[in-house]
Amino acid sequence: MAEAQYAGRGQQQNKWLSEPGKNLTFSLLLKPSFLPVNQQFDLTRAISLGVIDALKPHFGEHVKIKWPNDIYINDRKLGGMLIENLLQGSSIKHSVVGIGLNVNQVNFPEGAANPISFKQILHKDYDLQTILLEICKNIEVRYLQLKAGKTELIRSIYTDSLLGLNDTRHFKSNGIVFIGIITGVTPEGLLKVKQNDTEMLYNLKEIEFIKDRS
Repeated sequence: MAEAQYAGRGQQQNKWLSEPGKNLTFSLLLKPSFLPVNQQFDLTRAISLGVIDALKPHFGEHVKIKWPNDIYINDRKLGGMLIENLLQGSSIKHSVVGIGLNVNQVNFPEGAANPISFKQILHKDYDLQTILLEICKNIEVRYLQLKAGKTELIRSIYTDSLLGLNDTRHFKSNGIVFIGIITGVTPEGLLKVKQNDTEMLYNLKEIEFIKDRS
């Protein structure tokens, strides 16, 4: 676990800035050789679920997964992760999972992407080691489910945990803002968004969530 992180990476090369001793920033090394390459997004699902399982005792059903693997509370970002897989043939040799969560930090840099922390919501300091232990324990449960072949269970719960599922929201793709409804995620990890009567598929670089304009 890092005491401070000034150049952490997130999805799409976003930076993660963390005050010394205030937040959780840590990495896990996994060896999911049981998982075929074409199912690697299931690892993202399992890790994301492990994190929100650990957070639900604190935040209840307000904690959601913003596709593909950011952690949100009521449309504000509590944390996120980056998973880097080393592939070997048709399987995954090992995976490095980097996770960052805002815990005791209350002041964030100008321009930070809509952050929020444990302390801002619950108004008290939290022990980082205790939260780390809770997260690792819950990740292990979901990881072992995945290893046991409970793929459909993982996929179903992940979908049900998505931020904005079945809600009308604003998105941006190819410079165009549009209104759509998230209907789910494909087995490979593409986001399914319904526009009018057409369901479109997007990868991470093809779509951006736009803050509600209401």
